[in-house]
Amino acid sequence: MKIRPLLLFCCLAIPCHLYAKQPPKPKDPWSASLTLEAKQQYQQAIDTLQPLLSTQQAEFVLLRQSWLLYLQGHYRQSISRYQQALKKNTHSLDARLGITLPLLAQKRWREAAKYSQQILQVSPWHYLAHIRLMLAEEGQEQWQTLAAHAEALAARYPSEATPLVYQARAAIWQGHTEQATNIYRQVLIRVPGHLEALHYLRPQ
Repeated sequence: MKIRPLLLFCCLAIPCHLYAKQPPKPKDPWSASLTLEAKQQYQQAIDTLQPLLSTQQAEFVLLRQSWLLYLQGHYRQSISRYQQALKKNTHSLDARLGITLPLLAQKRWREAAKYSQQILQVSPWHYLAHIRLMLAEEGQEQWQTLAAHAEALAARYPSEATPLVYQARAAIWQGHTEQATNIYRQVLIRVPGHLEALHYLRPQ
């Protein structure tokens, strides 16, 4: 029996409809925010998370938004959001560490040092907290304090170059050029292309 043309058309049309490309499902707000951040569309990344501020995820929303505000150079707003996050969770080391970034960017050295020291009261050898504290010490030109601090941190993290860099800077400012030379050589062992060490050690 022959299939009529209309019936044949219907039979052929059904599979095409079933297998037609469906529109992509929208990303969840977290994935969308991360994608926008990667594209440096920071304000859109903030806005994407705004509806979640009324949910149980509000603390993490505030942390993400604070970071994204910092990346835009909106330091006061970033500090404000980090402080809101701290109100929600007074135990948060993330918020304390985060808030040091906009404070350091504004050269508010003492405040940045205060938050770093709060972290160190809970976690005495928290590496990033020590780095942020050394930045604050450098900003305040506390060279003797910085030298001792950097030496102690380098002893705990002997494979890291950054504590040695701060130790070398402190030595330079105190007039200890030979010591600085030896320390920068140690930096180059760990990071052979380190620009600051290479610049200091290059032949005059």
